[in-house]
Amino acid sequence: MITIQQFTFNPYGENTYVLYDETGECVIIDPGMFNGNEQNVFVKWMKESGLKPVLLLNTHCHIDHVLGNKFVFDNWGLKPRFHRGELPVLHAVAGYAPQMGIQYELSPEPEVFLEGTGKVIFGNSELELIFAPGHSPAHLCFYAREDSFLIGGDVLFYNSIGRTDLPGGNHKQLLASIREKLFVLPDNTAVYPGHGGITNIGYEKENNPFLR
Repeated sequence: MITIQQFTFNPYGENTYVLYDETGECVIIDPGMFNGNEQNVFVKWMKESGLKPVLLLNTHCHIDHVLGNKFVFDNWGLKPRFHRGELPVLHAVAGYAPQMGIQYELSPEPEVFLEGTGKVIFGNSELELIFAPGHSPAHLCFYAREDSFLIGGDVLFYNSIGRTDLPGGNHKQLLASIREKLFVLPDNTAVYPGHGGITNIGYEKENNPFLR
């Protein structure tokens, strides 16, 4: 069984997730910690939890989701894994971060890229890859079928959807991704988004104003 620990970091209110199971192995997803205080909070929790980080995953590579990639690499030696189509998005961050007033430490690049389908495995657990572009060109969601939850990044939010006005965004594509990739999951699937609170597939199918 997978346990989820959520942190909310950086000026964008980004949700960073740590997933772990009974083996003590864990996955860090979308590390957003960007200042000393946030880094200290994360390290303190990791030390107290006694977990062993084995994977660093990014749903996509907008600035708020990669601010902690270098920090995770420095502390645990993990290079990020994400879809190859997000590489230009990552490369762009260094150019616009100063304009946003954000101190950005250059993220390492992957040695292993994730595909649009398949699985990542840690401990006794697995996450299925769901390719859901639209908010960004090659956005991935991570689906824990046995535990009925989705780490959704910036695709689907409570009563909302990801923005599509950033480079590589496509509103029509995002709606198609949600309808064809996420809304086919069981209604009781919990959605842990990149911002804001948890929702579920059944609720959003019935109530999301962008998808009626």
